[in-house]
Amino acid sequence: MADLFDSDPKAAPPAKTRPLADRLRPTRLDRVIGQQHVLGPDAPLGAMLAAGSLGSLVFWGPPGVGKTTIARLLADESDLHFVQISAIFSGVADLKKVFDAARIRAQNGQGTLLFVDEIHRFNKAQQDGFLPYMEDGTILLVGATTENPSFELNAALLSRAQVLVLERLSLADLELMTQRAEQELDRALPLTAPAREALQEMADGDGRALLNLIEQVMAWKVDAPLDAQALAKRLMRRAAKYDKSGDEHFNLISALHKSVRGSDPDAALYWLARMLAGGEDPRYLARRITRMAVEDIGLADPQAQTICLHAWELYERLGSPEGELALAQAVSYLALAPKSNAGYAAYKAAMRLAKKTGSAPPPKHILNAPTGLMKEQGYGKDYAYDHDAEDGFSGQNYFPDGVKRPVLYSPVERGFERELKKRLDYFAKLRMQRQS
Repeated sequence: MADLFDSDPKAAPPAKTRPLADRLRPTRLDRVIGQQHVLGPDAPLGAMLAAGSLGSLVFWGPPGVGKTTIARLLADESDLHFVQISAIFSGVADLKKVFDAARIRAQNGQGTLLFVDEIHRFNKAQQDGFLPYMEDGTILLVGATTENPSFELNAALLSRAQVLVLERLSLADLELMTQRAEQELDRALPLTAPAREALQEMADGDGRALLNLIEQVMAWKVDAPLDAQALAKRLMRRAAKYDKSGDEHFNLISALHKSVRGSDPDAALYWLARMLAGGEDPRYLARRITRMAVEDIGLADPQAQTICLHAWELYERLGSPEGELALAQAVSYLALAPKSNAGYAAYKAAMRLAKKTGSAPPPKHILNAPTGLMKEQGYGKDYAYDHDAEDGFSGQNYFPDGVKRPVLYSPVERGFERELKKRLDYFAKLRMQRQS
């Protein structure tokens, strides 16, 4: 779908030499495949068009989902002159020409929809350059980006445009696109049903990629429909979209972490495999997996941290791919381990208390007194040596004077922390006895 491609029955017959993706480009918004969450009657674009009040937009989504096509069709629907530029190939001089031409058009009563592909590639100054022309109505800006606009676009530009998220195409969307391609080419794909689905999966939600694959398959001379295995021999599977420094990186590590926290080893292994298949550095994953053990399992299973460290060390010694198996085993162990963030929560609470109490000194009875002057000041006075106390526990106060004793660590009733909770409750009982 981006461009989302179809043939309009009312349109003139396309030239057979044109690429299939171009021949199937829709000529009406209601022929666009997918994206009904933004195009439907009650969706943002549907409501804008119905009200006749189209505003500046930023389309955020992966390649091949319809960003360019929808922008073109919006210009048609709004009777605006369509201008397309790419931030990759355009500079300040190009923008000035575009704005000057749009101003002349506006003076003649013709509005301009400026579509900027890869808008995140423009720097801050270039992005700021759009603002006055957006504000005075010289242009209606429609930007397209595959990157998170929150991080890549200026706040000033975002405040003047609505961000609409376009989604990768579903298999149902891709099947509809396949059927339109077969109509256009006037013959069926020479594939079995499983091979047909495998072809659509190869496109990975990208409509343009699917149509390019279909064009390749249709050019083959075969005597019988190919099965999935035969298709795989002739076509390489499209690499999954993964940016080791972008949104996909953070989205997938979040999915992995939450799957571990949710005690789902199958999902955790899937997201681990997705990241490794995308080329993620296994050392990064080893560090994050160890962090999961510290943050989400903690003392409910103290062995979890050791297993993660050993998996990390095994990877360093074995390398890839054998070392990655150690990471997979660690992920499975973490997913099935008892969970507790009590230690993590206690640490954060302790940090907040430390900042609040500032430089309050320790109580004098737990300070060492290596000099006579310090003894005169009361350092070490009345300190109770716990080993000499009954049960090896004195129950003395170790917080600064004047700081009310808080409860920072609250172990859960899971795993080894169940035992720690028993100990904590035992010492709390003894402390009350000693201080009464």
